[in-house]
Amino acid sequence: MAALTFTLKIAPQQRVDVSPLTPDNLAGKSATDIAALPLQCGNRALRTDEVFTIAGDDAADIRLLKSSAKLDLIGKGMTSGSITVDGDAGAYLGMQMKGGSIEVSGSVGAYAACEMKNGVILLRGHAGDFLGAALPGNKKGMAGGVVVVKGNAGDRVGDHMRRGAILIEGNAGGYLGSRMTAGTIAVAGTVGEHLGYAMNRGTLLLLQAPPLLPPTFNDCGSHTLGFLPLLLKSFKGVDSCFGGLADSLKRVRRYAGDMAAMGKGEVLVVI
Repeated sequence: MAALTFTLKIAPQQRVDVSPLTPDNLAGKSATDIAALPLQCGNRALRTDEVFTIAGDDAADIRLLKSSAKLDLIGKGMTSGSITVDGDAGAYLGMQMKGGSIEVSGSVGAYAACEMKNGVILLRGHAGDFLGAALPGNKKGMAGGVVVVKGNAGDRVGDHMRRGAILIEGNAGGYLGSRMTAGTIAVAGTVGEHLGYAMNRGTLLLLQAPPLLPPTFNDCGSHTLGFLPLLLKSFKGVDSCFGGLADSLKRVRRYAGDMAAMGKGEVLVVI
């Protein structure tokens, strides 16, 4: 069996909802059925074969080629299988994902991995705002799984995050971990302003010291934390630089906060 491949053949003028193209939804469907699936584009629906050239038959292994930043909701709610995106992707990639894996060679828009519950997402480019966050009006963000960003991430990463891990190898924007309830966010590069805003619990692991910490975080001194090597070893199964730090990362400076909220979160800065 060959991977089920969708090659973009138009230049979309409006955003395209490609949420129907998941391993779960396409399993057992014939080539004719897949070609006829409607994809919402602006205020009209297009047949899948109007948007993509379709080849292959393995619905558990989906490839999107020549992808565009106007393709939204890739992998929404998927529970198994894999989706590989060659190029950029739009907003809401991996929204409410429950399993499987998504890999994107380019960059993605806002709200990637929002309300994700399980699975692995690998972004080789940059991520937009609200990575791993809750949808507007909701209070439950990412609740499981692992997201790896090889490039930079925008503002409000992990807003309302409840569980799981986000590993950013580049820089992160402002309000990192805002209103976070639990989980881990690690950043190898720099971070923006208002770090840990209204953070209740959870861990922010920074390889570089931030220029300024909010005054509502208390300096708890330097520590050798036994759980850190175990945490970092758990990332060795994903394509991330953080898994390789398990044997070398020993000491961190710990800051507790946000004391203006529940105050049980922590910012760990590598010494």
